[in-house]
Amino acid sequence: MARRKNFGAKAVAGMLEVSYRHLTMDRPPVLLAAGPVLLRPLGMAGIPAIVASTEDDAPAFASRYCAGRCILPPRSEPSALVDALIDAGERLSSQFGRRVPLMYGEDYFLELIYMHRERLQQKFLLLLCDPAVATGLLTKDRFDELARARGIPVPRSLDWDMLSEIDGPVLAKPRSKCNWHHSPLQVRLFGRSKALAFENGSAVMAQPFVASFREQLVFQEYIRGDDRQLWSFHGVSDERGKILASFLGRKLRASPPFTGESSFIEMIENEELAAFGRRLAERLPLKGPFKIDLKTDVESGQHFVLEVNARFNLWHCLGAANGLNLMEIAYDYVVAGKRPPPLSYRTDTRWLCLPLDWRAYRALSRQRQLTLVDWVSSILFTRTVYNVFAWSDPAPLAMTFVRKVRKLFRLMDVWWRQWLSTAS
Repeated sequence: MARRKNFGAKAVAGMLEVSYRHLTMDRPPVLLAAGPVLLRPLGMAGIPAIVASTEDDAPAFASRYCAGRCILPPRSEPSALVDALIDAGERLSSQFGRRVPLMYGEDYFLELIYMHRERLQQKFLLLLCDPAVATGLLTKDRFDELARARGIPVPRSLDWDMLSEIDGPVLAKPRSKCNWHHSPLQVRLFGRSKALAFENGSAVMAQPFVASFREQLVFQEYIRGDDRQLWSFHGVSDERGKILASFLGRKLRASPPFTGESSFIEMIENEELAAFGRRLAERLPLKGPFKIDLKTDVESGQHFVLEVNARFNLWHCLGAANGLNLMEIAYDYVVAGKRPPPLSYRTDTRWLCLPLDWRAYRALSRQRQLTLVDWVSSILFTRTVYNVFAWSDPAPLAMTFVRKVRKLFRLMDVWWRQWLSTAS
């Protein structure tokens, strides 16, 4: 695919800029609300993508795979943001004589799409879960109700009033998956973690911040085992919930360990686990892209579902690098109704977020669970793809550094002005 053209420096909310002469009518572009980690699987498949972002200097705009950009209004204005998406859909469908796919990689956009699904489905090609399932996946407490109603094994939920009776480990998680980043809940309680682990229920209740935020939290029994017991089932299903393609993955490290974000991951093959994942996906049922996070109890061997996400995610970059591109399969199905033949995949390439994995190493090193030599060896002696950097597409990483420098200069300017005002 041709390199992205220079779309100019000035950008305003609602703007759509596309280099149409590099696009063809038989392969319409995707409007992608995501960063480089999801742009590259499309680029690897030769699928043109127009990146949609609320930031006019988003790193994905610099990618060689970016065929255009759509500047969206800020997330604090969701109605205006949806209107901008609708306008972009109208213009693109007019240009190509058909609706184009809309793909997304964050819970924010997933919730927005579910809230306005009828309007957006008129302008875009979308595969979405049924409303009852969609609603159940967006918050932890609703998911617990949905899972138990449909026979999905999940950790036991714990009410605040019963925590004092729980002698075993307890997990605390944010109730909602949307709009909690940079919130007081994250800043004061979770930091970089996605969950908090406590020795027992009494330890939970003894934490003042947990008590003050308890209405925004859910509590569960902790499933025994470390990060090596965490695995996930990834797939894309049609509008009837039939799986088009899927693969298995597992975490090698997370930051912070046990409760944080994935920092080093790999794909695996295990037919027993894959069959279990397929049964769960069809039982809900899931439609479109999905990821089922599971954990196997290290003592009983029982599998538990921790979370389900019905969106595209970073694992799809790893899947594409290992020969199974779920984003390409989803595109071919929604655009042309094409179903893939039975597919296999490799497991020799891993995905790495180096800054996160460095923090994971430091935490494990303090616990004497990982040495520097073992950490370096695990990275150097394997084929790896990264969250932002790619040898064939280095510009997004360069843009990331530029953004950080600009932010630093803005902070220095604010500090300097404040100092001048007090000095005078």
